[in-house]
Amino acid sequence: MATKLDSLDYKILKMLSLNARKPYLEIARACNVSGAAIHQRIQKLYNMGVIKGSISLINPASVGYETCAYIGFFLNDPSKFDEVVARLKTVPEVVECYFTTGKYDMFVKLYAKNNDHLLQVIHDRFLKMGLGRSETLITFKEVFKRQIPIEPDSGEATNKQ
Repeated sequence: MATKLDSLDYKILKMLSLNARKPYLEIARACNVSGAAIHQRIQKLYNMGVIKGSISLINPASVGYETCAYIGFFLNDPSKFDEVVARLKTVPEVVECYFTTGKYDMFVKLYAKNNDHLLQVIHDRFLKMGLGRSETLITFKEVFKRQIPIEPDSGEATNKQ
């Protein structure tokens, strides 16, 4: 469900989505409001759960993780989903996890140092988690990655600031 945001909120979100480290005063100048107002708005967006945090994106290959893989899992017992998720959280190579519809019960994204390391993670960690079977897709190269578009839906955002 979309949260009610006004045009100032959307302006702030758009700027932060392009550069999470953009100084509040630069955002304030671009929005023609005070730095204090921007600080309060950003805090409000955090409190509402619109902004979940900010991270520094590390190039996995630059720190030795050459293989990116997506794995679709079939659970032996779908009622054990929460237990499997808790166990997956202990595997540092797993960076994303989703409960899905369609072919797989769960879908994860992980990084491994190489294909041998990927095989080790699958055999030594995943097979002990109550998973039925899995299908692995190895990526060759990330072509692009981007933020979701930050545009108010027509009529959704109010113009008040």
